[in-house]
Amino acid sequence: MNKMFSSAKAYRPAAGHDWLLPLYDPVVKLLGADSARRALLDQAKVQAGHRVLDIGCGTGTFATLIKEFHPDVDIVGLDPDPKALARARRKSERSAIPIRFAQGFADELPYPEASFDHVFSTFMFHHLLADKREKTLCEVRRVLAPGGSFHVLDFTPPKANPLGLLTRYFHSSEQLKDNSAERILSLLHQAGFVFCEKVKEGAMVFGILRIAYYQGMGA
Repeated sequence: MNKMFSSAKAYRPAAGHDWLLPLYDPVVKLLGADSARRALLDQAKVQAGHRVLDIGCGTGTFATLIKEFHPDVDIVGLDPDPKALARARRKSERSAIPIRFAQGFADELPYPEASFDHVFSTFMFHHLLADKREKTLCEVRRVLAPGGSFHVLDFTPPKANPLGLLTRYFHSSEQLKDNSAERILSLLHQAGFVFCEKVKEGAMVFGILRIAYYQGMGA
């Protein structure tokens, strides 16, 4: 049975603040997120007929990218922010790319078990509080079909050097302190994923913002 969406539940807007939302897409693109997202998609081996879920989809950029490269997949973008979803739907309509966008929370996925072959999370996981991280991963594991895969792209804790100040400007130390590879892999294992791994590391903005790619498989 689908779970009801509660608009009273707190969430972090895609751009941090509603008034910054018009700047979100151009700023993220300038930072180099497009190539990072493409690398995430390349590692997933999405195939025609697969069912795909993008949690924390924001303004729908990654969901649109998936559909552009894999037009025969069934994709859903999920986010709690109605303003970001409105932009995502307009983006999909302008591009004539059919994508279903839904309002909801990653720790209460409104889908039955084994609904998707792939679940993606891009630059969202570090926003979650500790208890929501565990619940989110358990929910992702629940909705993954047997043999399905979960793919994560996110920032890593800044190194102790002056350039790390830029990372801390965009994301506070509180948000990133538990975002180490060891912590994320441990949470994936606890949620029941198998073959969990950090696929690779990368960087954006001339190497200043450090990022990492993770993968976990459903049993």
